[in-house]
Amino acid sequence: MRRSLGAWRVVAVVVATIALAGCELPGFGAPDPKSEEGESVFSLWQGFFVASIGVGLLVWGLIIYSAVRYRRRDDEMPSQKPYNIPVEVVYTVAPILAVGVLFGFSVAAENEAVDLDPDPVAHIDVVGFQWSWQFVYTDDDFTVTGEPGPSGELGEPPEMVLPVDQPVQLELISTDVNHSFWVPDFLSKRDLIPGVDNSITVTPTETGTYIGRCAEFCGLDHWSMYFSVRVVPQDEYEAWVDEQIAAGGDG
Repeated sequence: MRRSLGAWRVVAVVVATIALAGCELPGFGAPDPKSEEGESVFSLWQGFFVASIGVGLLVWGLIIYSAVRYRRRDDEMPSQKPYNIPVEVVYTVAPILAVGVLFGFSVAAENEAVDLDPDPVAHIDVVGFQWSWQFVYTDDDFTVTGEPGPSGELGEPPEMVLPVDQPVQLELISTDVNHSFWVPDFLSKRDLIPGVDNSITVTPTETGTYIGRCAEFCGLDHWSMYFSVRVVPQDEYEAWVDEQIAAGGDG
């Protein structure tokens, strides 16, 4: 019995050490979000991962406890009682409560990620087609269009330019089949569905160039639907917009 208690003390110390080891949780495999909208998704992922660790420790702890506490010591027949009402109530209610809590956090994170900013600095129509993209800057009346390559080959992916720390509203439009706008570093994506109005707000938080792609299988050359997003300071963004307008409005 003393050995069992000693083992439980070690487990408790390890768990407490992990909990108090640092105020900042690791990403558990997810990239650091490069958009404000992705931060809620990132926090949700961390919370789910911590919850899964807790469930795993609980399950393994119960298994080890049962194996040690109720191991065979003599030839006496152990209790054959077929049920234990209090225990059964606990292991029925506890998972329901846990799922309910996780569901509540999921809904809150989803609402935060998809809420549209009431005052975006720009509106862009994101048009997906087989097999490339078109970005229509509706406020400034110019368009950036990707060039699909021959079947089986990569064409010229288009580039979307966004200002850092500024909300931009994207109207997602498909001209043929279902597509999906996805920038992995933004930790959010949304489908483009013919006949369905879908909009998202993207607020990049770090300058740099990020790869985007279609995340919905849309046909033979789905793999080639790449694009890039370049996030720049506000003054550089304004200069780029002026260049596009001066160039004739179609990049």
